[in-house]
Amino acid sequence: MTQVKICGLTRPDDAEAAVRAGADLLGFICYPPSPRYLPPEAIAAILADLRPLLDAVAQQDGRRVRTVGVFVDETPATVAQVLESTGLDLAQLHGGEPPAALVALAGRGFKALRPTHRLEAEAEAEWYAGLGPADGPDLLVDAFHPQAYGGTGRRADWEAAAALATRYRLLLAGGLTPANVAEAVARVRPWGVDVSSGVETAPGRKDHTALAAFVAAAKGG
Repeated sequence: MTQVKICGLTRPDDAEAAVRAGADLLGFICYPPSPRYLPPEAIAAILADLRPLLDAVAQQDGRRVRTVGVFVDETPATVAQVLESTGLDLAQLHGGEPPAALVALAGRGFKALRPTHRLEAEAEAEWYAGLGPADGPDLLVDAFHPQAYGGTGRRADWEAAAALATRYRLLLAGGLTPANVAEAVARVRPWGVDVSSGVETAPGRKDHTALAAFVAAAKGG
C-alpha cells in the first residue's frame, strides 16, 4: 500500500490528525527561512506529546509512524544533533548536499531531488540511491523551483518520477492534492507520496478534512 507523508506540520493537533487519518510519515521543517519552520525544541515537544498515540497505533494495527526532519544544506553533524535532541527518526536532505552527507548519517537520511528534466533525475538518483534507510524511501522527487525548497504547490515531473519509481523506493512530492493524488499514484506507482501545501488553509496549518481525504485517496480508500 502507498505510504503517505504529511509534511510541514507545525501544530500538535495537525500531527495527531495526520496519524489518526492513517499517515505513515510526519514531516517537520528544520529550515529557518521556511514559513513552516519549527525550532528543534518545538518539534521535540510535539513528538513527546504524540508518543503515546504513536505507540498505541503500533500496538493496535502494527503501523509504524516515522517522523522526518527536512533540512537544507546543514552539516551532517548538525543534522545528527537535531535528530538526537528532537527524537526525529529520519532526515530528508532537500538542498545541494553531496552523497557523503547521507553516508555520514548512516541510514538515517534520504535525498530529495528537484530535477529539471528526466536525465538529470536519473543521474542524481544514481548518486544518492542506496544510501538511505533500509526500510524507508530511497529518494524523494519534488518540483523544481529556483528559490524555494518544497511546499510551493508546483507539480513535479511525473514522467521522470515514474522512471525512477521502477527502480527505487520513491516518495513523490510537488503539487499533490486530494483531487489528484489517486491519479499520481496510478501513473507514477511510487513507494509513497508527500503532501504539504495541498492540504493546508495557510502555510503550516492543515485542513483536517483535506488531510483525511488525501490519505484515503492515496491509499485507494
